[in-house]
Amino acid sequence: MSLLLRNALLLDVATGEYTEADLRCADGRIAETGTNLRAPDGTRVIDLAGARVVPGLIDAHVHVTASTADLGALRTMSPSYVTAHAARIMGGMLDRGFTTVRDNSGADFGLADAQAEGLVRGPRLLFCGKGLSQTGGHSDFRGRGEQHVDDHPCCAGVGRVADGVDAVRAAARDELRKGAHHVKVMASGGVASPTDRIDSTQYSMDELRAIVAEAEAANRYVAAHAYTARAVNRALEAGVRSIEHGNLIDDTSVELFRRHDAFLVPTLVTYWALKEEGPAFGLPENSWRKVDEVLEAGLTALERAARGGVRLAFGTDLLGGMHRHQSHEFRLRAEVQPPLDVLRAATSGAADLLGLTGEIGTLDIGARADLLVLDGDPVEDAGVLADPKHLRHVIQAGIIT
Repeated sequence: MSLLLRNALLLDVATGEYTEADLRCADGRIAETGTNLRAPDGTRVIDLAGARVVPGLIDAHVHVTASTADLGALRTMSPSYVTAHAARIMGGMLDRGFTTVRDNSGADFGLADAQAEGLVRGPRLLFCGKGLSQTGGHSDFRGRGEQHVDDHPCCAGVGRVADGVDAVRAAARDELRKGAHHVKVMASGGVASPTDRIDSTQYSMDELRAIVAEAEAANRYVAAHAYTARAVNRALEAGVRSIEHGNLIDDTSVELFRRHDAFLVPTLVTYWALKEEGPAFGLPENSWRKVDEVLEAGLTALERAARGGVRLAFGTDLLGGMHRHQSHEFRLRAEVQPPLDVLRAATSGAADLLGLTGEIGTLDIGARADLLVLDGDPVEDAGVLADPKHLRHVIQAGIIT
């Protein structure tokens, strides 16, 4: 398959500059760029007449199986039912221009393989399997009156409970055995879990270091759910590569991010959406009350991290019917960041985090041919990426979706 885009404005996300040129895709890769490129036989040619071309977007924090905001309910759902919902959710993400996503607990090798084989239409899917949680932690969805732990290994769910160094080693090894691209650990309390506090720390340092050691042994890395500076700082000192959310970080956190060359993945839009619509899509009332604790702090944390030179990636963390707000994250971040920096987080920055530098998030020759054709300039206005009217074409692996 070959596709030639003529008369385009091609964005270099590193410099923020556009180049007037043609771009040809072949065999799923960017084959060449330049002026007056030749079209080999059988090539589809599209004249863009000066439209802008940017790399396909990357969302580094999604939950494609989260058809409801009541994450605890997923444990009892049929895998086939959850998969049907996931296929619809993933298709919507691709329509919004996200050609690669990192699922941060819930998706597994089956969904990733189905997408890769063309059985499910959606973004390329990197997954961690089930996130690791201590008893009473962010992925322990038992109510106070429930005693039995059943992680439903045959069924859907976003987490598994493991306590102690030996148990967390075994759990991490098990997720890696099933093909996890990274390991997810719950290092603080969260909104969706019923019995923990937002400001709690979770897992001992020995347990966190054991999980990191297992990931590194497999040439993988650890992503940690964490809100408070205390929880974030512990995770960074244990060797975690990416902090998810991080709404309550402090200046010490910023220093640790830089020292460990770690990434922050803010997810501002999920708190905005949960506050507006969470109960309507299954968020229990006790979880909804927690949203205010992290909602206002998110923008402040992003501004502090950006000012301090922390490496940033784009994430959304939306649940249930709120997935449709995914692109609104661009508008929210633009309140404290220049549009180009927001776009970098969703392209080259996220690619760096995922270990796919030069493969995705760029228009360089040899990269995967994941591209967006836009009627508007996202370097001047981040809202261009949030408004579907500006999205003329989504191209994934050289094919118009």
